[in-house]
Amino acid sequence: MAVLVTGGAGYIGSHTCIELLKAGEDIVVIDNFYNSKPKAIEMIKEITGRDFAFYENDCCDRQALDRIFSENFIEEVIHFAGYKAVGESCLNPLMYYNNNINATLALLDTMNKYGCRRFVFSSSATVYGIPKKVPVTEKMPLSSINPYGSTKLMIENMCRELYTSDDRWSIVLLRYFNPIGAHESGKIGEDPNGIPNNLMPLILRAATGKMATLTVFGNDYPTPDGTCIRDYIHVVDLALGHLAAINYARKNTGCPAFNLGTGKGYSVLDIINTFEKVNKVKVPYVIGARRPGDAAECYSNPTLAKKELGWKAERGLEQMCADSWNFIKNN
Repeated sequence: MAVLVTGGAGYIGSHTCIELLKAGEDIVVIDNFYNSKPKAIEMIKEITGRDFAFYENDCCDRQALDRIFSENFIEEVIHFAGYKAVGESCLNPLMYYNNNINATLALLDTMNKYGCRRFVFSSSATVYGIPKKVPVTEKMPLSSINPYGSTKLMIENMCRELYTSDDRWSIVLLRYFNPIGAHESGKIGEDPNGIPNNLMPLILRAATGKMATLTVFGNDYPTPDGTCIRDYIHVVDLALGHLAAINYARKNTGCPAFNLGTGKGYSVLDIINTFEKVNKVKVPYVIGARRPGDAAECYSNPTLAKKELGWKAERGLEQMCADSWNFIKNN
């Protein structure tokens, strides 16, 4: 009996694999290394001292999925695999629809074929669009402002309709806010292929001199320092949220959604200043124009996850910044 982790070599997936293995779970991992590296699989094994089956395949490949399910007794699936860059999705929306939707369809079809009906989906706070008020609760209206967010919203709808058609399914939709940080060992962290689009990898590039300056997009928002406010969560806390979701799925059917965040909002300058203070390094930055579609504030109300999953974020912003820098120093 095992948990299948799709995209298990990625940033959040690799940290979740570690926490699953530490908790005594058996796992099977599939990843095509589109936005990850084979070294992550080695590091998961090194950190945990445990081995597991790994398949270098694409989740859109139905034959590969059939082989994985026929060769392993899969009881649950955590689905991370998918394209995730907002900017790239706007430039190439068809690529995002083709990959993210088809991969999930292929996965759910294969699960159904093998009688595996426990599914944890890696969704996103992007399904709230530009929220009209904060903190954001799970009952707020859903919308999307980019193709990436649209794929997440379409998959959530797909999951809800699947459960409506067959109430044997146990599906948990996890809406992440902004994961940063790295494993305390410094052996795995956020290591995207190509040019990163998230704040922390860009801060790390500026701090190490790989990038001359970091651009802060706008300082005239209606926030205390004029920069956008977001909910940043340590990736290990996020990984532990997936363990809580698996345990929930084993006891309940349905298709609920849960926010995974800290419930606290930090501005872009808060992150930069805290990173500089904790790690005693400078992060050169310049103020640029606003980016289209950026909300002034977006942070979570995570109380439903605490009530239903028994989960809450424990790690603070200073630890997030310290662990991010530790990973870069070790790599």
